[in-house]
Amino acid sequence: MRKSKFTESQIVGILAEGESGLAVGDVCRKHGISNATYYQWKSKYAGVSANELKRIKDLEAENGKLKRMYAELALENTAIKDVLSRKL
Repeated sequence: MRKSKFTESQIVGILAEGESGLAVGDVCRKHGISNATYYQWKSKYAGVSANELKRIKDLEAENGKLKRMYAELALENTAIKDVLSRKL
């Protein structure tokens, strides 16, 4: 998937402009995006502030780190059980 040229905080700002009363077409024209992109962003980021967005990204990163740690420990546990079963 292609990376957006807008950061998530910029997207939230663009959506805030649209919610402040400007016409959607004008907002899209001003920022060089299509109406479809605007509405996709709106469905994804509706009601989210920049601070909440940062917090969500931090939590997702921490969750990924914990999943990797768990996977490593599960592999170690399986290997230890395998070695112990061979000795007995």
